[in-house]
Amino acid sequence: MGARQAGMGYASSTFKDEWALFSNVGALGKTQQPSTAFAYEAVPALVGANRMAAVFNVPLRWANAGLGMFRFGDAIYSEQIVSLGVGNQFGITSLGIKLNYIQYRAEGFGIQNAFSIDFGGITELTEQITIGAYINNVTQSSLQTRDGEKLPTRLVVGIGIKPSEKVFIATELEKDIDYKPTWRTGIEYSVYKNLFFRTGYAVNPQAGFFGLGFCKNKLKIDYGIRFGQFSGAAHQASATYLIASKDAK
Repeated sequence: MGARQAGMGYASSTFKDEWALFSNVGALGKTQQPSTAFAYEAVPALVGANRMAAVFNVPLRWANAGLGMFRFGDAIYSEQIVSLGVGNQFGITSLGIKLNYIQYRAEGFGIQNAFSIDFGGITELTEQITIGAYINNVTQSSLQTRDGEKLPTRLVVGIGIKPSEKVFIATELEKDIDYKPTWRTGIEYSVYKNLFFRTGYAVNPQAGFFGLGFCKNKLKIDYGIRFGQFSGAAHQASATYLIASKDAK
């Protein structure tokens, strides 16, 4: 989640922003100040496929913490996730870990629950180059059902390059243990001061992305659109508020 991520094809493994809890939890260690963010995604062509999320981040004395909530679906079928993550900086590397409580609800089939753990990290090799990697469901947890269906386990590895103050390029490869690899890439360009233009592309499944962002003082507003191979257009908007001025940990 996060419309900045959506505008850049979700190539977000090296992002160091307020949506780290829903991207690479390793970036939580780079949180500089308390913040809260909200996002909503609408998919007009697919009834019941809308998503929403909220996250709250706070730097603590010993680490940085994030609490997030996510919901997908409607009254017939829905997925709810509550996540709690912590991260810290160790030299040029930031590491983070996240605990998820996941609930699936389907009309006529009841409610199924599960817990999972994600782990990630980001390393700034230079001021221009950052690498990131994370694993979703590193514990390979299963639903609490008779057949014990496993939750998805995904490994994502990416690199971020900032060739100039105005340009940021991100690319990454994702491998779900049950599916073929997915490749994503995105570009962000600072058009004028606090105005950003974004675009991206993904392969398997194929999708194109476009986005805009605006930042003013403590408020960030972003919009992203995905043109999918099967689902058509998906619109996502998000807003972030930086609660306090920058403080050293």
